Amino acid sequence: MVSNNRIEKVAVVGAGGNVGTYITEALLKSGKHKVTAITRGDSSSQLPAGVESKKVDYNDQSSLVSALQGQDALVITLGVMALDAEPKLVDAAAAAGVPWILPNVWSPDMDNESLSKETLVGDKIQATKQHILKVGKSNFISVSTGFWYEYSLAIPAAYGFDFKDKTVTLFDEGTTKIQTSTWPQVGRAVASLLSLKVAPDGASDNSPNLEQYKNKYIYTNSFTISQRDMLDSVLRVTKTKESDWKIEKESSHQRYAAGMQALQTGDQTAFAKILYSRVFFPDGSGNIENTKGLSNGLLGLPKEDLDEYTAIAIERSKKPAW
Repeated sequence: MVSNNRIEKVAVVGAGGNVGTYITEALLKSGKHKVTAITRGDSSSQLPAGVESKKVDYNDQSSLVSALQGQDALVITLGVMALDAEPKLVDAAAAAGVPWILPNVWSPDMDNESLSKETLVGDKIQATKQHILKVGKSNFISVSTGFWYEYSLAIPAAYGFDFKDKTVTLFDEGTTKIQTSTWPQVGRAVASLLSLKVAPDGASDNSPNLEQYKNKYIYTNSFTISQRDMLDSVLRVTKTKESDWKIEKESSHQRYAAGMQALQTGDQTAFAKILYSRVFFPDGSGNIENTKGLSNGLLGLPKEDLDEYTAIAIERSKKPAW
């Protein structure tokens, strides 16, 4: 289905959401892709200009198959609580003959078995990967980006910063470095990845191509930083001193255990505490640049200004977290 050895037609699920919007805009900006947004019939999300919209009923598989006909790739961006819909999309993509799927990963390294299980989201992510392989009609590429920086920094239960009260909770000593990405960088990563040739042009062609990443993970980020690095950025942006902030410390392991216990009581912040504290365990699992390496250079991703996105996060913190 893919013509000229290139991905041209891309369907995006969640094109009106936070990361989905940036992915869609980057695909359009590349000038190499025609983007179709797959949306629920009752969706009122604003879509970027230039996107074709196809409304579907997730309880009617034929509507999903129809919407995906003729697409070269499917990019899935769903909320963590909507992952049950992903197998339906995989089945529909198979029936429609879509050769490439970028599943709903956009996260730390879910190919790390212990991290995957202990963050409580990995089982569903792994299940989607296995389902794609079992169906056997499409290939996947899982794009691991780490947590979203300007989103996570704005939430006290995530990166530990409460801007309203000028309080910071450092996990352990706050020096564990992790992979984190801005929304624009995620968009650029996807657009660049899907702009690669599908396969080499002959045996002597060593240029990057999608086949290299078939049914594998690819790792990108904006920053490899610690909470201390984040705090330094916050101090620069807010023109404050450490003495202006209340700085506390908490064991990452104890925070994780407390989150697991609080989850049983229905505490809405418990899941975030579990998810984020686990990545900050001092076992290196959150520092993908060190453990597995990044494909930023291969994809031509730019270096970004940390303080610019810290300022965006501080503005976001004034709005409802979720």
